[in-house]
Amino acid sequence: MGKKFLIAGNWKMYKNAAESRAFIQELGQTFKAQAGLEVVVFPPFTALAGLRNQDAKIKIGAQNMFYEEKGAFTGEISPVMLQELVDYVLIGHSERREIFKESDADVSKKVRAALQFKLSPVLCVGETLQEREAGKTMAKIKNQLEKAAQGLENYEMSKIVVAYEPIWAIGTGRNATPAQAQEVHHFIKGTWQQMAPGRNLQILYGGSVKPENSLELLAQEDISGVLVGGASLKVEQFSAIIHNCAELLKK
Repeated sequence: MGKKFLIAGNWKMYKNAAESRAFIQELGQTFKAQAGLEVVVFPPFTALAGLRNQDAKIKIGAQNMFYEEKGAFTGEISPVMLQELVDYVLIGHSERREIFKESDADVSKKVRAALQFKLSPVLCVGETLQEREAGKTMAKIKNQLEKAAQGLENYEMSKIVVAYEPIWAIGTGRNATPAQAQEVHHFIKGTWQQMAPGRNLQILYGGSVKPENSLELLAQEDISGVLVGGASLKVEQFSAIIHNCAELLKK
């Protein structure tokens, strides 16, 4: 297929440090390294240091970060602190935007800071149910992409991964059909090409991804990975998604 896949697990506010280490150890035994397949997990901050170099097949990411290098920002984590611990960082997840009121301007600063400190940003975009029903999906996503990438150079754009997560499908058991997801991914790809001509973009789908629907989602032309929530907390389910992806790569 020539496509490169990224299978990502966002653990949100689950698993302490010991549980995280045990999970990585167990998960690593369920699959082999394979060209075209990258696996990354996003544990809580408290688990990051203990996971460094635990399994070369499994990359580690942070679920969030602040955009300043250091300073009087109680409770925040800077990109410099994450540099030695992770490869990836989730930015603008819908829960950060919706619950913690992160603005598009905050997201843009975080993307810039991640790139500055050689972290790979996974930029999350997506619409609410009301926006989808009002036909505003594409306008919302275009706006989120443009604001997040404001002022970036063309070469920097190729270092960003985008995750499309329809907010109405996160943790609800509802998910976009593969055709609905592909339609938005195709739109994101086209928008990115206009913003950064000639730069490829890896786009993940996130929103109630499970072993049962992962194969059909990953088979879509413009879906090059998944951002898994609940199913990434169970080794059996997460490894089943990884195996589905491995099977696709053989075709």
